[in-house]
Amino acid sequence: MKKKILFVCHGNVGRSPSAEYLFKDMVYHAGLANRFEISSAGTAHEAVGIPFDARAKQRLLDHGIKCEEHFARLMTQEDFDENDMIICMDDFNVGEIYRLFGDVSKVSKLLDYTDHAGVEIADPWITKDFDTAWGEIKAGCAGLLEYVKEQL
Repeated sequence: MKKKILFVCHGNVGRSPSAEYLFKDMVYHAGLANRFEISSAGTAHEAVGIPFDARAKQRLLDHGIKCEEHFARLMTQEDFDENDMIICMDDFNVGEIYRLFGDVSKVSKLLDYTDHAGVEIADPWITKDFDTAWGEIKAGCAGLLEYVKEQL
């Protein structure tokens, strides 16, 4: 049975798709791609259909990570029900999931899998700091991979 992981940010145009494609690349290189289903979504209705932010996508391409064409999508009840782990970028995302679905028992933040548990990954759309967001996403995904490998 595959472990299903959903990455969530506000709009699903920067942080969560970056984490999705980076984590897919990491599990592929770890020889574990067939053990996971990995996707991403957002909690903001207003972002649905917006393409992957070019600045965020460029960080993946700069590191040789392929990513498909991506358009923001809204997290659904089905996403909530079917995913084993829901990994958020910040407290606002966690709050929105609680507001929408009434439960956060399988929700964590990406940096919880690092030495910076509880810390948020700031939205680079606001901060304009895509390099810091990339570094945090990379560290979080590496920590998450180590965590889930122990669970397999």
